[in-house]
Amino acid sequence: MDAAAPAATREFPFTDADFCRVRELVRSSIGISLADSKRELVYGRLVRRLRHLGLGSFAEYLACLESGAETELEQFCNAITTNLTAFFRERHHFEFLARDVLPALLRRNAATRRIRIWSAGCSTGEEPYSIAMVVREALGDLAGWDLRILATDVDSNVLAHAAAGVYEAERFERIEAARRDRWFSPVAAGKRHEAGAALKSLIAFRRLNFIEPWPMRGPFDVIFCRNVIIYFDKSTQRDIVGRMAALQRDGDYLVLGHSESLLNVSDRYGLEGRTIHRRVR
Repeated sequence: MDAAAPAATREFPFTDADFCRVRELVRSSIGISLADSKRELVYGRLVRRLRHLGLGSFAEYLACLESGAETELEQFCNAITTNLTAFFRERHHFEFLARDVLPALLRRNAATRRIRIWSAGCSTGEEPYSIAMVVREALGDLAGWDLRILATDVDSNVLAHAAAGVYEAERFERIEAARRDRWFSPVAAGKRHEAGAALKSLIAFRRLNFIEPWPMRGPFDVIFCRNVIIYFDKSTQRDIVGRMAALQRDGDYLVLGHSESLLNVSDRYGLEGRTIHRRVR
């Protein structure tokens, strides 16, 4: 990201009114609530779009967005969203999935032989590929089972990266070499690694805006929604979690990020472990 310049040395003026218009567009477009402290970050991210479009001011850029330019609105949302992720981030969640959740689902869903997992806010794909690795290692070839992982994000750029499944070598620092080599193949003379068919075949990548209608019907046995709802205000959090609860059954799992809580957000879930929740009646 471009370092945000002090106001006196900025390439483009960025007034209080400009920032207020950006905040309102972000809230109305994707529901995210931007704090005052994000002003410099927003400038650093959006200034690239002004340069790319050859515009001379934020006022021109905002007028373009507010005119309903769909393609640029998508790029605007892509620029604003944060995409910090890693393979097996918060490793205890994946250990719990392998040790407790998947064996329980094999028993509970034996009649339907169907399992659905949703990675909500999947960013560049490290989370759903981590889930897929755990699934393959815990359940084998899944013969006779219908298991799918839905991976969604509002940022179309990171989704394209995720669907390609190609990552720089340094992205695998959290993965044992044997595990990486089992599920990924080296490309570009080993400088990158690409997810193999055994992982890709489990995952469907789709763009999803949390504040728009959701096409999914569920039910989802497990939802990973980690470090996502923290970017929304309480009212929007309640709506999102309520809609997730409607796509789950009693006993299904909702996994949040380390800094997230359902306090004053939802009473539809009980705490099962470290930021691991189960839907209750």
